[in-house]
Amino acid sequence: MHSLIELWESVRDFIATGGDVLYIVALVLFIMWILIIERFWFISREYPAMRDKIIADWHARTDTTSWYAHKIREAWVSQASTQLNERINVIKTLVAVCPMVGLLGTVTGMIAVFEIMALVGTGNPRLMASGISMATIPTMAGMVAALSGVFVTSKLEAKVKAAVHELADSMPHH
Repeated sequence: MHSLIELWESVRDFIATGGDVLYIVALVLFIMWILIIERFWFISREYPAMRDKIIADWHARTDTTSWYAHKIREAWVSQASTQLNERINVIKTLVAVCPMVGLLGTVTGMIAVFEIMALVGTGNPRLMASGISMATIPTMAGMVAALSGVFVTSKLEAKVKAAVHELADSMPHH
């Protein structure tokens, strides 16, 4: 319990040092990871039943060789691919937004530095350092958030691509 309180205080200090923009970075990161977890959940828990039904429906067909059958197969694979790829573009957009929000923090931090310089001049480095921290910490946080999303999103896209290929391979069209 004591370490949990210390953790909360260090997070609070980090946000106080980095400025309010860190709340926006945290919100974007939270939404991004909720969507990533949902996609992995869908691929591992819901998609297998959907895949098995599509394959069973294909094997139950008497006609799997005509032009019409090929178009049905393509449509089923396309529908599965669409469901597998849902929200991936939203996740990729959130990954791209993270550094931009961090840069917003950089701008607001630099504005704070310039305001301090205008009020007290350059004679007080301690006051300027707080603005510089407010300028660099959000950038770092945005980049770290984006990097976490980049690696996981590429893994997610690879899983989706493999699932679509596996589905298509499971439905032979002689």
